[in-house]
Amino acid sequence: MSIRHLAVVGSPVAHSLSPRLHAAAYATLGLDWEYGRHELREHELSGFVDGLDASWRGLSATMPLKEELLRLSDEHDRTVALTRNANTLLLADDGRRIVRNTDVAGVERALRDAGLDSAEHAVIAGAGATARSVLVALDGLGLRSVTVAVRDAGRAAGLVALADELMLELDLVALDDLAHVVDGADVVAWTLPNGVELASGLPADARREAVALDVTYHPWPGPLAAQWLEAGGRVASGRDMLLHQAVRQVRFFVSGQTEHPLPREAEVEAAMAAALA
Repeated sequence: MSIRHLAVVGSPVAHSLSPRLHAAAYATLGLDWEYGRHELREHELSGFVDGLDASWRGLSATMPLKEELLRLSDEHDRTVALTRNANTLLLADDGRRIVRNTDVAGVERALRDAGLDSAEHAVIAGAGATARSVLVALDGLGLRSVTVAVRDAGRAAGLVALADELMLELDLVALDDLAHVVDGADVVAWTLPNGVELASGLPADARREAVALDVTYHPWPGPLAAQWLEAGGRVASGRDMLLHQAVRQVRFFVSGQTEHPLPREAEVEAAMAAALA
């Protein structure tokens, strides 16, 4: 069987750049693989996966399917267990459904590309699945404490539990108070959905000293990145995160491993970056 099928699933999914990224990777690798997109909600994912035939190699998942993808899996690793969500499903030849979270590695690489090698204190706007991936990535950089700015404190239970598991100090504040808590942070991260705006400008000192991670990638710049770029601050972009997590997805689909580099990986990554541009 030469042609293998893959796709990104979620809702909304029409804006996703994943098909462009993955097509560039498989063309560079000389693989006759097709990568599409399917608009799916949580209640539709199980039936969709059950209906895939043997030509399918895997799926990438975006909102709101990352937690549901974990529930459908047969096997996952510690990163998935910590974040309680997965963005990548490998349909193994022996029938197993194996999931991984490549967002964590994407966040860490994007932050390192922006010049951040360690962080003790962070501020995160948002408390959903993406925020949990950001927190695990920051824990790998030596994080000790985090302030989380949320619209609804009742939806932050998962992030609070994760911080406790990682033995991190966590404070919750209202999103409208973000400007009052960013001074002194090593990282300020924006993980909220498109359409949520910053209520006010953030302090100039924070924009000069902290690295901003804005997971928005379309449209760009997102609300946090726009303020940092205006001040000449350091920004880890959602596009960088998207690229680096996608490289690890391609590794997983090709070899079944996320940590083993691809053949000619530098060339593959360059082709994927060009596709984003």
